[in-house]
Amino acid sequence: MVPGSADYCREIEAYLCRKNEGHLIRIVGPSFELVCGWAQRGVPLKVAFRGIDRYVERYYAKGPRRRPVRIDFCEADVLDVFDEWRRAVGVSGPAVTVGADGDEGEAEGPGRRRSSLPAHLDRAIARLTALRAGDGRDLDAVLDWLVSELDRARARAKGLRGGARAEVLAQLAGLDVRLLDAARASLTADTLAALGREAEAELAPFRARMPREAYEQSLAACSDRLLREHARLPVLTLE
Repeated sequence: MVPGSADYCREIEAYLCRKNEGHLIRIVGPSFELVCGWAQRGVPLKVAFRGIDRYVERYYAKGPRRRPVRIDFCEADVLDVFDEWRRAVGVSGPAVTVGADGDEGEAEGPGRRRSSLPAHLDRAIARLTALRAGDGRDLDAVLDWLVSELDRARARAKGLRGGARAEVLAQLAGLDVRLLDAARASLTADTLAALGREAEAELAPFRARMPREAYEQSLAACSDRLLREHARLPVLTLE
C-alpha cells in the first residue's frame, strides 16, 4: 500500500456515502485494494469523484434505485475519467482498465463521437448565458462579448469545411483563452494560490518522471482546468 492510501480510501468512502444518500458501504478487502490501486496510479481524488458521479448518473438514469452503489461498479468510469484527465493535462502513460475477469489491459473501447461544430457552439452559448444569469457580476462584460462572438460564429458554422472550419476553430481557441484570462483576473490572489497548490498536488505522483518543460506545461494545463471547474466555465475549444 502506498503512503496516503488509507486516507485516500476514506475520502472515497465518504464521497460514495454522500452519493448513496448517507448509506455507508465500507471499502474493505478487495474493494480497498482496488481503490488503493487508484491511489498508486496517481488518480486525483477529484478525478475519482467525477468517475463515481458518471456511474451514479447513469445508474439513476435507468430508473428508481434498488440498492446502494458499490465502489467496484465505478472502476471503469473512474479510469476513463483519469484517462481523459491525463490527456487534458499532458501526462503520458497508457490508460489502464480492468476487464470483467479482473485482468488489466490497455484501454480500447469504442471511439468517441465528435460533436458537430453547430451543436458545440449551441452548448457553449447556453453555458455562457447561464453564467451571465448567475449572482456574480465580475464577468458580465466579457460574457456578453463572448456570446455575441459565438452567435456570429454559429450563424456560419453549418457545413464548414477545410480552411473555413479551421479558422473558426482557431477563433474558438482564442476566445477560450480570453475567457480563462478574465476568470483568472476576477479571482483573489489567495484563491489562485489555492488552485495552484491543488494543481501541484494532482501532478505530484507524476512529477519525478516528467522533464521540467513537460511538467510546467502540464501544471499550466492542470491549473487552467481547475480554474475552469472553479468558475464553472465551458470549454470553448473543439478538437
